[in-house]
Amino acid sequence: MRIVFLGDVFGKSGRKAVSREMPYIREHYKPDVIVLNGENAAHGIGITQQMCKDFFDMGVDVITTGNHVWDQREIMPYLEKEERVLRPINFPEGAPGNGVVNYRLKDGRTIRVINVMARLFMDPLDDPFAAVQNVLKDNPLKTKKADAVLIDIHGEASSEKMVMGMMVDGQASFVVGTHTHIPTADTRILQHGTAYQTDAGMCGDYNSVIGATYETAAPRFTRKYASPRMAPADGEGTVCGTFVETDDKTGLAVKADPIRLGPHLHETR
Repeated sequence: MRIVFLGDVFGKSGRKAVSREMPYIREHYKPDVIVLNGENAAHGIGITQQMCKDFFDMGVDVITTGNHVWDQREIMPYLEKEERVLRPINFPEGAPGNGVVNYRLKDGRTIRVINVMARLFMDPLDDPFAAVQNVLKDNPLKTKKADAVLIDIHGEASSEKMVMGMMVDGQASFVVGTHTHIPTADTRILQHGTAYQTDAGMCGDYNSVIGATYETAAPRFTRKYASPRMAPADGEGTVCGTFVETDDKTGLAVKADPIRLGPHLHETR
């Protein structure tokens, strides 16, 4: 299975970059499935129902989120009816929506996508490691329900994401981190066959402070007071993510490459 994962989409710049690069992504990588983290798509805070539909129209198959999932309140009822849009699985019981989906490809194969949020330097949620293990225990890789398993771990600390990757090495096809908006240089296949990247990076304007303009972000550090809400940078965006190919016999990874398409960063075209 050929999997493309795109990191946090930040504001209009990120949405436009994904739209611009989608034809290239489909032609070059020939993905069977495209998963995208959209939690910052709406002006940097949350995602709307219309934006979800726009991403689906572009060719995205599953949308993951993170700590900003509720920032656009209109998304709550949509999460209840659209199983392809996920919120972290370790939110307390009763939260709208779901944290895992078994997405069926047109050829009949299935990919299980799990969205989970880390806890270090983040809002306190239920144990992310136990939540993921419960899903994998009940539905292990390469059963009739899953030809591949992708885990988006949304978190601040690289160490916590690495623990998740190593914990499920051999049990999942691909573990990828989101949230920091900076692509890490550690794209690789772990010892027992799970593809891994600590953070996929951001889809947005990298002439910025993790997506926000310097002018609205800098006073928080240089003057130690909260400036007005940080405004998204609106320059040309770069698309960042990861491409993974799996062995259909085992569900484990045989290829893992970073994706960087656009200005400011070294491209991977």
